[in-house]
Amino acid sequence: MNSIQKTARFAGVLYLIITIAAIVAHQYVPNTLIVPGDSAATAKNIAASETLFRVGGVGSELIILLSEIILSVVLYVLLKPVNKTLSLLAAVSRLAMTTIHGLNLINYYFVLLLVTGTGYAAAFGAEQSQALVSLFLDAHHYGFTIGIAFLTIHVFVLGYLILKSGYFPSVLGVLFLLAGVGYLVDSFALLLSTSYTTTPVFIAIPIALAEIAFPLWLLIKGVNTEGWKKLVPVTA
Repeated sequence: MNSIQKTARFAGVLYLIITIAAIVAHQYVPNTLIVPGDSAATAKNIAASETLFRVGGVGSELIILLSEIILSVVLYVLLKPVNKTLSLLAAVSRLAMTTIHGLNLINYYFVLLLVTGTGYAAAFGAEQSQALVSLFLDAHHYGFTIGIAFLTIHVFVLGYLILKSGYFPSVLGVLFLLAGVGYLVDSFALLLSTSYTTTPVFIAIPIALAEIAFPLWLLIKGVNTEGWKKLVPVTA
């Protein structure tokens, strides 16, 4: 029981690391450097704050990706007593998202090459280079959204497994099922509709609640020991 409680709290720590790194990579860096509709100002900001873009954008994203791989395995260990096949499906779908996001990171390196490489600026010209910077940033945005579309499978299955586990509160499972609907609608709308550009509050709230409540539960409470013993009997 001590081992599984440590595993649960380790999952909570990984969630915390991912959350902090995501705030930096997906909120602070873009909001600081990217000027919507102004490719020249954006390119200038990135060139002037190359270290922030590299460390905050690329470095934080690498921390997220590495943590996601470990978290996928840890969640599999925590939930496989409920259903081994579904737990594996949840892990694989989360790893699929991680793989897509890892490949998507190459767009950031293209941006860095354009804003810091004098050879590229000379070859394309200032205006073309700035337009390409915006193109690769847009490509990164859509690549990230494609990855989230794969995450929807993970979130739905995770919600179901938590709901059926008996060692996590059922309300957490319900929150993840609602979050799965939110991820599905949001990602598909962003990819398929040109008029859908911002996630509505009624979609964002269930996602935020699920992604905050579950890690906090893992960190503070871990697993319910009686519920765990019913599925994994303790042997002498």
